[in-house]
Amino acid sequence: MTKFTPTRRGVLKTGVAAGAGLALPTIFTSSAHAVTNEPTGSSVTLGFNVPQTGPYADEGADELRAYELAVEHLNGGGDGGMLNTFSSKVLDGTGIMGKKVEYVTGDTQTKSDAARASAKSMIEKDGAIMITGGSSSGVAIAVQGLCQEAGVIFMAGLTHSNDTTGKDRKANGFRHFFNGYMSGAALAPVLKNLYGDDRKAYHLTADYTWGWTQQESIAAATEALGWETVNNVLTPLASTDFSSYIAPVLNSGADVLVLNHYGGNMVNSLTNAVQFGLREKEVNGKNFEIVVPLFSRLMARGAGENIKNIVGSTNWHWSLQDEGSKAFVKSFGEKYGFPPSQAAHTCYVQTLLYADAVTRAGSFAPCDVAAALEGFEFDGLGNGKTLYRAEDHQCFKDVLVVKGKENPQSEFDLLEVVEVTPAAQVTYPPNHPMFGGDEASLGECNNGA
Repeated sequence: MTKFTPTRRGVLKTGVAAGAGLALPTIFTSSAHAVTNEPTGSSVTLGFNVPQTGPYADEGADELRAYELAVEHLNGGGDGGMLNTFSSKVLDGTGIMGKKVEYVTGDTQTKSDAARASAKSMIEKDGAIMITGGSSSGVAIAVQGLCQEAGVIFMAGLTHSNDTTGKDRKANGFRHFFNGYMSGAALAPVLKNLYGDDRKAYHLTADYTWGWTQQESIAAATEALGWETVNNVLTPLASTDFSSYIAPVLNSGADVLVLNHYGGNMVNSLTNAVQFGLREKEVNGKNFEIVVPLFSRLMARGAGENIKNIVGSTNWHWSLQDEGSKAFVKSFGEKYGFPPSQAAHTCYVQTLLYADAVTRAGSFAPCDVAAALEGFEFDGLGNGKTLYRAEDHQCFKDVLVVKGKENPQSEFDLLEVVEVTPAAQVTYPPNHPMFGGDEASLGECNNGA
């Protein structure tokens, strides 16, 4: 059944059933290479595939706001945002290579099959030449694989699993967001300083690729500093009540609970943990602590009072005072009335990076765009100096360690940055065992059928 979702551009098609294969529209270029959906008219269509329903819908809504803002800026509207601070100066507000940017949307539903179906529809029926979005690593990996097959570029949205640019990396896929390994590398020293090196941790972990690799990363990083992992319990993504998972923690001997949950899952599991009195307990002669390795302002808002002094990591925060962050916060705030989330930031940046790569390459051909992104070093987009590493298409930049504010001054002033971890501390070799080892490969770039 087809679902229709109205957006600023009109009524857009999403959520069609997946077919057995891809019947791809192609245009043959003068060089006789087939490029999927190469623009020939006065416009170019991008596909924004976000969770509009499901446990990550709040993140998806903010992603879509950011995509709309990026399109506005690329087309010369508004104040230009981070086009004015981006170290690359080829984008001039005339679209992408003079073509007006249009877009279509899809609802991933935080389900891999639904996400692939909506991406497939945008490519086949709407002529999208680039797909971006998602707030789930399972979705990102599924859609990245489809885009590789279809011969379009995938600019991942919010995806934190090591696997996205690890064992499941693809030549047509690129990730600006950081990953589980980076969270562990940034968090572990801070956790040791705050809570000591003799801790017993109990993990609750979302049962899909992100949760698995996040848990592996934070456990390895904390164990290297002296912590013991006493248990790791997997929880279904569809869970809304975590009481039955929290209760066993009380008798486990653990003095730290690590919630490898995101979005609404994290809000609910943290709420249940507080209801069970974990934050007031003393175990092993120590105050019981709760850690959320990855969280955002949107999650902090949902968790309310419960987020106070909870430590975690984040890709970006609106309080940063670099020129790029200030420009983005100003543009987003004036348009929507509140500051952007980390999900909004990474999606806005990915759209600009794609447009910039096309322009620098002078081509919409995916392999030309990929070549322009590989090894690209840039600044002015809110995370400081950043490298898009050629070997795995992962961005390397500083990582923020944050905690919930004790006395927030507004409903948006919920997190404070406690440490900016330099990129060098979170960088790892492309063949690191957590990322597929020597067997991991991007494969060949695909320009399309």
